[in-house]
Amino acid sequence: MKIAFFEVEKWEEKYLAERIPGHELVFSKKELNARNVAKAKDAEAIAVFIYSQVNAEVLGALPKARLVTTMSTGYNHIDLKECAERGITVCNVPTYGENTVAEHTFALLLALSRKIPEAYERTKKTDFSAEGLRGFDLKGKTIGVVGCGHIGRHVVRICRGFEMNVLVYERNPDNALARELGFTPTSLDDLYSKSDIITFHVPLNDSTRHMFNEGSLEKVKKGVVLLNTSRGEVIDTAALIKGLQKKIIGAAGLDVLEGECDIREEKQVVSANFRKECDLRAVLRNHVLMKYPNVLITPHSAFNSTEALQRILDTTVENIAGFAAGRPVNTVN
Repeated sequence: MKIAFFEVEKWEEKYLAERIPGHELVFSKKELNARNVAKAKDAEAIAVFIYSQVNAEVLGALPKARLVTTMSTGYNHIDLKECAERGITVCNVPTYGENTVAEHTFALLLALSRKIPEAYERTKKTDFSAEGLRGFDLKGKTIGVVGCGHIGRHVVRICRGFEMNVLVYERNPDNALARELGFTPTSLDDLYSKSDIITFHVPLNDSTRHMFNEGSLEKVKKGVVLLNTSRGEVIDTAALIKGLQKKIIGAAGLDVLEGECDIREEKQVVSANFRKECDLRAVLRNHVLMKYPNVLITPHSAFNSTEALQRILDTTVENIAGFAAGRPVNTVN
């Protein structure tokens, strides 16, 4: 097949070329659109990221296309109806960073629990005093995991390794999963009231926006540690600041902030297009939470590991190979 890849970097070209032998590959670092669609002329398979607009106009210029595979979980940039009418299979990357984000969540928690940033800064100044650096154990603590999807499950497994008591809130509790992973299903209010640490792993929608709010401050334990590696709007910033000021919240580890640029897909953050349209440095520099010493913020980088980015490419290769063999996988239409 002739396969045209768009929105790929040089290292991705090399990685893909090594894993897709026997096909004609065309690469472009730019997004696919009506202006450059000729680059994919006669291509039977198209691979894109979220900035490519695979619409009727573009598809009309690709008469031989039979597969569109997006190197993302979301696929709003692809006209599924038009693809269906043209007999084009559409595939995506359902998951790629669940363990990666879970590990970053614990990196934040361990950094807070053992005051790693403060200790590091002090040691750089050749100050080896221990004053003010006393942390706390994770063993025996109760952690509340809000959302037990792909990422939340990895978090639970890590929690159990630290011998923590795990509470989980899910809109639709899974008792079989609870027995398998060793957690206790509970209500959100109960989780808030009993947890020493609360970590959020939910998608952003109408039911999760500001699910931690000013009312939540009346329910949580004093000194609770909050972790958020999902979406910034899950936590009401005003409530978080009030909780920090009143010492209801003991610390917070955040990889996401309310008010950061619109992020539809984590891999967006390392895309050249995203860097043009959004300056995360400015967002961080101006954010009020930056001034709190007990708040640890990372720049939406929980997903960003070599292995996670390679899994996106590996799944894309699987999508192409499956289609070529007549057994499509990860189809969305």
